[in-house]
Amino acid sequence: MGRPAAAVESNEDEDTELGLRVATFRQLRGMSLRTLAAAAGVSSSFLSQLENGRTNASIASLRKIAGALGVSPAQLLDSGAGHTRGVLRAADRPHVPLEGAEKYVISLPPLRNLEVYSGLFSPGSSTGAEPYAHGNGQEIFVVVSGSVVLELGGERYSLDKDDSIEFLSSVPHRVVNETDRTAEVIWICSPPTPVDRVEDARAHRAGQA
Repeated sequence: MGRPAAAVESNEDEDTELGLRVATFRQLRGMSLRTLAAAAGVSSSFLSQLENGRTNASIASLRKIAGALGVSPAQLLDSGAGHTRGVLRAADRPHVPLEGAEKYVISLPPLRNLEVYSGLFSPGSSTGAEPYAHGNGQEIFVVVSGSVVLELGGERYSLDKDDSIEFLSSVPHRVVNETDRTAEVIWICSPPTPVDRVEDARAHRAGQA
């Protein structure tokens, strides 16, 4: 005896919703279907059918896909969690050491359209002794509290709380706190700087040290 039509329809709806959540998480992480399939150890055709609601996933497959996406199986099954990567707690932010300053990664890889950092500059601290450049994207620098000086292309810009400035990331720049108070800032870059460009910039700075 077959299943009632309502039960079949309900299961098909669940498969469709699960597929949409898998696709959404994959897109949030900037992963291609082939990349996710390889990372999860499943075939691209299976993953395509899953995302399009034409098949369901076993518990084992669901765990593999969730692991490759960096989420829990429960998040894939929760219809309220498909539109976000979730909360990044302040204590869990990756740290980028600077000269007396603290820089924290807000936009976790894999990056899509934006690269975002927050920073704390204690009195006298800076991003480094020399200006640096990276990529050739749009960069917006915002002062959240305190005051800093942005050295940009040979010019100096004094920025106070709520001030911002927009520039090309390819122009050499440097941030320094010349006051006796801690300053908090945010960097926003679009598109994200390719990893090789970041490494080249770091190597160049190291060579100047």
